[in-house]
Formats: sequence, C-alpha cells, structure tokens
Amino acid sequence: MTRTVAVGLGDRAYEIVIGPGLLDEAGQRILPFLKNRRVAVVSDESVWGLHGARLSAVLDRSGIDVSPVIVPPGEQTKSFEGLADVTDRLLALELDRSDLVVAFGGGVVGDLAGFAAAVYKRGIDFVQIPTTLLAQVDSSVGGKTAIDTPRGKNLVGAFHQPRLVLADLDVLATLPDREMRAGYAEVIKYGFLGDFGFFEWLEANGRQVLAREPQALLHAVARSVEMKAEIVAEDETERGRRALLNLGHTFGHALESETGYGEALLHGEAVAAGMALAFRFSAAQGLCDAQEATRAQAAIAAAGLPTRLADIQGYPFAAERLVRHMAQDKKAESGRLTFILARGIGDALVAKDVDAYAVRDFLLAEGAQS
Repeated sequence: MTRTVAVGLGDRAYEIVIGPGLLDEAGQRILPFLKNRRVAVVSDESVWGLHGARLSAVLDRSGIDVSPVIVPPGEQTKSFEGLADVTDRLLALELDRSDLVVAFGGGVVGDLAGFAAAVYKRGIDFVQIPTTLLAQVDSSVGGKTAIDTPRGKNLVGAFHQPRLVLADLDVLATLPDREMRAGYAEVIKYGFLGDFGFFEWLEANGRQVLAREPQALLHAVARSVEMKAEIVAEDETERGRRALLNLGHTFGHALESETGYGEALLHGEAVAAGMALAFRFSAAQGLCDAQEATRAQAAIAAAGLPTRLADIQGYPFAAERLVRHMAQDKKAESGRLTFILARGIGDALVAKDVDAYAVRDFLLAEGAQS
C-alpha cells in the first residue's frame, strides 16, 4: 500500500513516499542522505508530544543522533521571530552543511523549518515528514518555504527543495477532524484546477477520505501529490503553470490576514472559502457557467468547509480592506491584481490585471461592508 511519486528536477530530484507505517521506516529512509548521522528535528509541541518519542526511537535504532528543536504550534510561529529562534537554535547545535534538518509537523513547521534550512549557512539539506493532510498533499511538496509578515502571508521566503518527503498516512489518525477537513480543501483543489475525473471521484468518495478509509485516503493523497509533482517539475519557481496551485488563495489569504492567522480561520478553511469565491467571481465575470460554480460550492460545503464570507468568524468584513490585502499578495504585479479563476471544474486559468473595483463590487454583493 505504499506509493512513490518522483519530483523530476534533475540533480535536485527527490521522492515523495506515501503510505502507512512510514514513520517506523524513517531512519533507514533518511540514512542515505546523512554523512554524520546527525539531524535536527524541527517540530511543534503538539506533534512532538504525540509522535516525538516514536520518531526519536526509530532514528536512534538507525544510529542517528537526534536534536529536537520544538516550537509553539500555530500560524503565529511562522514569523520573523520564529525564524530567528529556529536558526539561532540550529547555530547553537553547531550543525554544519553536511548535517540535515527534518521538518516534522504540519504546514507551519514545514514552511518554517524549510526556510530556516534554506538560509542556514547559505543552505542545508532537509527532509519533510508532514503530519497533516494539508501538508502531505500540498505544502511539503515543491520546495516553497516562507514566513508570514504583518503585511501578508508567505511574503518572505525561498524555494528550497527537500531531499525526501515521507507522508505516513497512519499519523493522520491523531489529526483533529477540523484539520482533516481543512486539508481536504487542498485535495479537492486538484480536481478543480486540472482533473475533472478526480473531482468526480471525490464527489463520490470524499466521505471515505475524510473518514480516513485507507484505500480512499491513499488514492486521494497520491493523486494530489502526482499532480503537484508534475506541475513543480514543469515550473519550479512559479513563473507559469505553477501559479494555478494558488486557486482560492488570493481571496483566502486576504481573509486570513483579516482574521489574524489564528484559530478563527485555518489555512485550508480560507482556501475552501477562497475557491468558492473564485468560482462565483468567475461566473460573475462571464468566465464560468453558474451551474459549475454551484457544483463546486456544493462539493466544498459537503466536506463541512466554509463557502461564503458569512461562514467565517469576524464577518462582516470591509471590502476595501480585503482588496488592500489582495494588492499585497505575492502574485500581484506592478500593483495589478492577479487571480486564479476558472472556466469550469477542471479548467483553471491565471487572470492578470483583474479590476480591483470589480473585485470590490463582487465582495459587496457577497456581504462585505463598504
């Protein structure tokens, strides 16, 4: 029941291994990338409390010396202060460039540890062991690492590819249901942006995925990773097709900024609402049939995810403030708004130079305040 997906990047190619029981194989799978048999494991308090002793024991059995670097959980850790803390602790461990960093956690830990690895002594290798569904299907794959700033999400970062990704599906058994649903938003995104057949499969099997049924979960994660790996290999630094992976993110990041990157709105929930908004905006702009937008919204709602501004804590939001957040989005160019929109389910496009007034008017129609 193990699937392996290759990310074809020449001499920086690597594998994503997906399946149950992989945590128990971590030592032997990481060993080929080590010279000194020494790793720093960056994790958060929650994940380390659940799985840290097990990972430490597995690595120890392979003769690997483990130095834990434990950070507080939550998006707020992915900050300049969090980056300074992690890099200082890596320096205190006196790691050299032949050592290895292991990112053991969800998207926050993966982004933070990956960025720290990218800048530590101008670059040190790292391995991703993602422990959330969202991280397994999205953020652990492709080498995008970043921190948030008060001006927006993921605005400071680097492309730094891992040497290996181990997605242990058994670890998801301890994931709260809300986090599972948030990760599912990134799964259904792959159906929306380029695989209508996968979308139809999710319509029929989404409940089994959310219930962690082994075969359904393996297929959902593997197909998502296959699609992302293909796109990353074609467009590593997001100059073209890779931008499609940001479907829903321009709306979603603006909502995250407004809600303070906290428990009020998880990243996957923001993406879910953002995708529903993107489909409705596409329909309002005449790009997408309204029935397609309705079907997309229904699939998101069926997973228990938000689809409207009114579903989000903090509603109502000010339309002008949301548009200002969008202007700070990393996809914006020369002050012009860029969105990932849809011609239909399975057919996304990059829309540049989107009229900010049209976005504001759309948000007002969606219930935002003037």
